[in-house]
Amino acid sequence: MHKLLKCCLAALFFQCCITSTYAQNPEIKVDLQKEIAPMTPVWSWFGYDEPNYTYMKDGKKLLSEIAALSPVPVYVRTHSLLVTGDGVAALKWGSTNAYTEDSNGNPIYNWKIIDSIFDTYVSRGMKPLAQIGFMPEALSTHPVPYRHYWKPGDPYTDIITGWAYPPKDYDKWRNLVYEWVKHSVDRYGQKEVESWYWEVWNEPNGHYWKGTREDFFKMYDYAADGLKRALPTAKIGGINIAGTRGKGAQEWTNDFIKHCISGINYATGKIGSPMDAILFHAKGSPKLVEGSVRMDMAPQLNDIETGFKLTMSYPETKDLPIIIGESDPEGCAACGMATNPENAYRNGTMYSSYTAASFARKYILADQSKANFLGAVSWSFEFENQPWFYGFRDLATNGVDKPVLNVFRMFGMMSGMRLNVVSNRMYPIEEVLKSSVRGAQSDIGALASKDLKSAAVMVWNYHDVDKPGPSEIVNVSIENIPVKKATLSIYLIDQENSNSYEVWKKMGSPQNPTQEQIDVLEKSDKLNRISIKKIKISDAKTIIPLKMERQAVALIKLDW
Repeated sequence: MHKLLKCCLAALFFQCCITSTYAQNPEIKVDLQKEIAPMTPVWSWFGYDEPNYTYMKDGKKLLSEIAALSPVPVYVRTHSLLVTGDGVAALKWGSTNAYTEDSNGNPIYNWKIIDSIFDTYVSRGMKPLAQIGFMPEALSTHPVPYRHYWKPGDPYTDIITGWAYPPKDYDKWRNLVYEWVKHSVDRYGQKEVESWYWEVWNEPNGHYWKGTREDFFKMYDYAADGLKRALPTAKIGGINIAGTRGKGAQEWTNDFIKHCISGINYATGKIGSPMDAILFHAKGSPKLVEGSVRMDMAPQLNDIETGFKLTMSYPETKDLPIIIGESDPEGCAACGMATNPENAYRNGTMYSSYTAASFARKYILADQSKANFLGAVSWSFEFENQPWFYGFRDLATNGVDKPVLNVFRMFGMMSGMRLNVVSNRMYPIEEVLKSSVRGAQSDIGALASKDLKSAAVMVWNYHDVDKPGPSEIVNVSIENIPVKKATLSIYLIDQENSNSYEVWKKMGSPQNPTQEQIDVLEKSDKLNRISIKKIKISDAKTIIPLKMERQAVALIKLDW
């Protein structure tokens, strides 16, 4: 009997331990003395398909806002900078008419549209991650058909036309790059162009490249040779592979690195090719499950882990800057939720919390691999003259910022050194790599930084499944604060704060809002500081309770 009672008590104790661990109140601890590494602004990189949106009304407004939120220069990547056309923007399409030929086949260079794009960046203190591509019509080995008219719902491959083919004359291709870079130096100055990054093409292992692997290496060599002839100190990298974790993508990446290290350069005949940075892509995979969106962070993070490991596996590349050329919850920014209902996460706070939780894991993966992680390009911008909150993967709609942009405003207030964070409710990186965030409880974690006179803690309450969950009180403990008094500010993104989408829905979701309604939306789209007060610090420590609903993101800021 005594033995039976002992077993029952042991079983009960074990069950209680499981229950308390499983249902424990969320607690986050930040020690200002436990520094990890510099708070590198890897988030300050953005990109988009349609280059001509850059200098349009809402494009200029959004670029100004992105530049203003970042304490460092923002890098911008866009497709189609060498595509032939009239410069009129369309979904998944853009053109600059930089290169045409006369009736005798002589090159004609026209930098007017490219200048208007890069001028927009440089005037705002931003810098191009300049993509050398795609193929001008006059240089394409397969120029017809060239202009496409893709729209959401059409097969994605409809965008693949004459611009995706190799050049018919590699010397002309090299000279096009040479003239472009030379013109850039003349216009912006050598020092400015030296601070840019250049890269060739996009996702050559996917639909975007209609040549062979060796054709691509040849095109890269000639482009890099033209670039370095114009500016030997210019920085170039590759290869912006798609699906980095896949076997085929890894083969492409390994072959590219080996070619750049020890292959015969097609353009010069010498050994190797310039490689100043490594670029690859990382995408998640949301799905519609039983009527609800279910995100999947695991594929994106596995792409990143694979890319880091590949880079670190070569002595010649392990110290190179790594740029995740596109890093997103999924793969098609211009596919709205009307045609792709799994993209319904994009307008509200789910996109915000996913962004916070996934960027924190990017830092963790970089720490584990010791990679030189420079930036992750969020492939999200804006779509001019499109329906309000159509469900594109964008940062703003018709000039009104979406909640996700406010996460980047939070990032912009984090500087100095990144700090160790302990949370009893943050999913381990190994679990997220395996199965994302699928448990009964949400992922409540934090990212923290400390500067000379401030500290910041970003906290999220994230879950893969887009269903309501309980609001929870998160106790955030900050230790080893070096002063007796500080100003405490709390910023919040949730259903009621920093959320233009919810305000728009409460208006009745108007597709033709009045100017008065637009004014209200523009006031609601900024990051909302819900509290600011002076506090006294006892024993170098303070505890800050946060009430956070599911998919909310908060920023605690201490200034002294």
